[in-house]
This record gives sequence, C-alpha cells and structure tokens, in this order.
Amino acid sequence: MMNEHNDRIRVDERGTDLAAAKQTLATAYDGIEWDAGTTGDAFAYRYAAAGDATMTLRAVHFGGRLTGEMPAGGDFVVQWITSGVGVLGDGDSAIHLVPGRPQMWPNEAFRFRFEDYDQRLVQVNRAAVEGVAAERGLTLRRFDHTARIDDTAIRQWRQTVQLISATTMDRQASPLLQAEMGRLAAVSLLELYPPATADLPPELLLPQHRRIRQVVEYVHEHAHLPITSTELAAMAHLSLRALQAAFQRLLGMSPNSYIRAVRLDRIRTELLASDPATTNVADVARYWGFAHAGRFSGAYAERHGEYPSETLRRS
Repeated sequence: MMNEHNDRIRVDERGTDLAAAKQTLATAYDGIEWDAGTTGDAFAYRYAAAGDATMTLRAVHFGGRLTGEMPAGGDFVVQWITSGVGVLGDGDSAIHLVPGRPQMWPNEAFRFRFEDYDQRLVQVNRAAVEGVAAERGLTLRRFDHTARIDDTAIRQWRQTVQLISATTMDRQASPLLQAEMGRLAAVSLLELYPPATADLPPELLLPQHRRIRQVVEYVHEHAHLPITSTELAAMAHLSLRALQAAFQRLLGMSPNSYIRAVRLDRIRTELLASDPATTNVADVARYWGFAHAGRFSGAYAERHGEYPSETLRRS
C-alpha cells in the first residue's frame, strides 16, 4: 500500500506545488486516478512518515481538495483527521470522518474525498497483526471497519499511539525497541476494532444484519472469556428472545450453541497444534470452559466426527 521499502522509513516533504503534492501522496499510497485542486488563493502541503516495514506513522497536511481511489491493500490502516473534511467510500456506504475519531480503511478498494485537511495514519503490516491474533487463538481474516468504537477504546488507542509516536520518532531508538512498537501497534489494533475471524454466512454480511454480525464476531474474538446470551442481546440492543430468533434464523442454532461450537473449534485447532506427549485433553477442555469430561467428549465428537483424543493423536 505504501511504497517506502527501506528498513527504516523517514520522510518529511513540504511545499506549495500542487502537482508535486499530488504526485508525492499518490506514489506513497499507491493511489489510483488521484485528482487535486485548490480551494483558495494559497496552497501548501506537508507529508511526513516514520517507521519500518512492520509499522509506519504518517501525517498529512493538504490545503486543497484531493480525490481518488485506494486499492485493496495488504496492510491495515487506521487514520483520523484533526481538521477539514474527509469521506471514505461513496453512496449509501460512505463514511464521513469525524475529527479526532479513528477510522479503519475498508478492506476492499474504495474512493475518497478530502478537503483542507490534516490527517494522521497508523499502518500496520498484516502479518504482524495475524501473528498477534494467532497468539490469542484467532485466525484473522479481516476487520469490521464499520464498527462503532466506544470512547474508552479511543482513549486507549490515543495513549498507545502517543507512546509509539514518541519512540518511532526517536532516531536513537534501537531496532529491538522499534520492533516492540510494531507489536504494540498490532495489539492496539486488535483492541480497537473487532476482527472477523470466521467465514460467515452470506446473509450475515447484509447491512440489515450488521448488529448480529458484530455479536458473532465478538463471540469469535472473546471465546476464551465468559460470554452470556444476555450480554450479547444487550450488545445488539435486542431482547433475548429476538437475539435467539435471529441466531436460529441466520445460523441455525441458539446463541449458547454457537458459543459452544466456536469453543469446540478452538479446542480442535489447539489439539492439532499440540504435542500428544505433553498435552492433557481435559486441561485443554477446562481452559475453554468444558468441566465435564464425558459431555465435552460427546459434544466434540458430534461436531468434529472424532473424539478429542483421536484429534490429539493426529497432531
């Protein structure tokens, strides 16, 4: 998505040439069909970047109008404007940026429009985020960039970005410390936006099922923690009965059954990656909330067509 490929990225460019500004930004972001124009008598821009191949911080000031298209990228980008106008996408799906509120770029290609704006971005390499997700037992596929972020998460994100920024801008920072900042950015991204970790039924991806999709993605992200149907209903702003009906209609099972199915899948993943000589199936089951060995074994066999001990032997 971005073109600087050196081990350490350091860019600070500014000027008053509109054509040069458009070329600099379009090149840095691999942009498609970018167009720039002035909005007043005086034009000025600045583009700064610092980081490495794992994580890069970027800042843009653009005293004019900028439109174009961003291709689908391999990395994750969270950006926010501090002033001006910014719109990601178009039509009914357009996201109008609010100054100070972080917004993840869409997973797919999208058009954009900015005007007289100041912008900050954090770009994190996909492999780094997937690595941190794997440590949490997640197989990351994408993020829900349309999710509403609560104020607490935003405050935590800002505090983390301040720390990362101070360290990344320090030319004396060691490569090890820089690497830790990249990891911290990946962790913070997983805390800020709910990752979609499963292939969801096509119906669940429709706009009218957005709340149920967010609940399902929450289950995948937090399957290792206590989750109740009542908690999920409150999250979706639905009654418990309405949530149960929606799960049955869209997923063919109750919320509790879905939670159990996700946990059984996680156990299978863990058993396949474990050493049979040192792994105790009962310990793994208890970690995922299954206290009764007999009932767990039966539920596992019903879902996966074999007993957990058989799965462990195949690892």
